[in-house]
Amino acid sequence: MKVHNTLGNGFQEVIYQRCLAIEMTKAGLSFEREKDQDIYYEDIKVGTRRADFIVENSIVVELKAIINLEDVHLAQAKNYVVAYDFEIGLLINFGSVSLQFKKLFNQEYNNV
Repeated sequence: MKVHNTLGNGFQEVIYQRCLAIEMTKAGLSFEREKDQDIYYEDIKVGTRRADFIVENSIVVELKAIINLEDVHLAQAKNYVVAYDFEIGLLINFGSVSLQFKKLFNQEYNNV
């Protein structure tokens, strides 16, 4: 909220990403930016993706800077949560006049 309240909307996603990294550092959270994750199809590696943040090695955070979140953005963020095999994720959109966010759950998560 602080990043959006300070900057408002209208900047590129990377600006919000850098500011959010500053705020997470100030809060004492451990995180990785743009961590690569291999994507498999039938046990064959078909590519890699990068989530914007992995926080505390347990939460995927995906950022957007668009006018409005659409289903395709939600689907992308949900796919990241599954690909990284985390229980939850967060999709945050800084591009709207009001901050938009969605908490995501991995239905396939199996904490074994």
